[in-house]
Amino acid sequence: MKTSRRISATLVLLVVLLIAAFMAWQQYSATVPSIKVGILHSLSGAMAVSEKPLVDALQLAIEEANAAGGIGGQKIEAVVVDCRSDPMYCAQQAERLITEEKVKALFGCWTSVCRKAVKPVVEKHQHLLFYPVQYEGMEQSPNIIYTGAVPNQLVMPAVYWALDNLGKHGKRNERIYLAGSDYIFSRITHILIKDLLAAQGAVVVGEHYLPLELATMDDLITDIIKQQPDMILNTVDGDSINAFFRELNKAGITPDKIPVLSFSITEVELAVKDAPPMAGHYAARNYFQSIQSLQNQAFVQRFRSRFGQQAVLDGPMEASYIGLQLWVQAAHEASSAEPAQVQRTILRQSLLAPEGVVSLDLATHHSWKVARIGKARADGQFDIVWDSGRPLEPAPFPAYRSREEWSQLIQTVEGIKP
Repeated sequence: MKTSRRISATLVLLVVLLIAAFMAWQQYSATVPSIKVGILHSLSGAMAVSEKPLVDALQLAIEEANAAGGIGGQKIEAVVVDCRSDPMYCAQQAERLITEEKVKALFGCWTSVCRKAVKPVVEKHQHLLFYPVQYEGMEQSPNIIYTGAVPNQLVMPAVYWALDNLGKHGKRNERIYLAGSDYIFSRITHILIKDLLAAQGAVVVGEHYLPLELATMDDLITDIIKQQPDMILNTVDGDSINAFFRELNKAGITPDKIPVLSFSITEVELAVKDAPPMAGHYAARNYFQSIQSLQNQAFVQRFRSRFGQQAVLDGPMEASYIGLQLWVQAAHEASSAEPAQVQRTILRQSLLAPEGVVSLDLATHHSWKVARIGKARADGQFDIVWDSGRPLEPAPFPAYRSREEWSQLIQTVEGIKP
């Protein structure tokens, strides 16, 4: 009887101690400051449709990291800024987030103009920006981690594939039309594409640029009809994407007549109200929601459990998500979220991401990426028709010209500074 009473008393004491410890831990946790990170994306203006979902992807990564204990017991807190589709305003907000909010890392930007505006800010403060969008290359910074692709990891292999698979007359006789937005990504990418096409003997029969804001398509569509190209390589971005495909359809330019291979459109653009009639055309991306791996299926399900079963994912969202994960891994390894400490460990990071194995390149601060091409379906998803089979090494400065030659060439492009 006495033994039983002793056991009971011991159990009661253990329960009391556990409750006290739990309450003390809760009190301690409530006083531990959070680790702030800045999110710089446009929630209004021409880029809002593309950029808003990236905030959700980052929030999911933050919530998952916090559920796993945060960083050293500290929770991660997002400070979200609306960049208003205005690069200079975005740069001002980056400065504020670093100097006033004391964020430990920045995640954001979409257009290259925005990234170029924020770049000197993070370099001045020896901070970190994680940039999630595929871009034209010609850049490298010790303070930027590029989780999107450069042209040799997406554009160039996709153009080779298009010449082999979408052409009608063989590489040396293909007639190509280049349609793009009037900003740095399209203009530099078109220079790279024209170099490749010239080497293959294909002919560029037309080149047209549209403003990022919604614009009339009359001149572009009229010129395409006049030139009758074998295919269109499309780098149109922003609000003009949907109008471009609607006007193509109205003009009777269908995939069986003139296929379009796009480098900027994603599942998110195809999920909006009055989505463009793109079924049958093609898109080049590193990530598609339709990837069948277990890792991606789990990612899609987690995202939909959090944001609704109709939620749609795309490449920049996935690249944002893995950027946050890479930062968390680096902070764990450094035992600190301070930018200077994370910079020492970030380039050692790799992970099994929804798109496949992603690792950071020590020399360039860019990610190794698998290239993929998808054929658009009527439901806004893509059937993957080709992939590179392995991650491709990033080459932000193509080797067939020196960096000095690339810099001089960029300076000749109106409105673009190296």
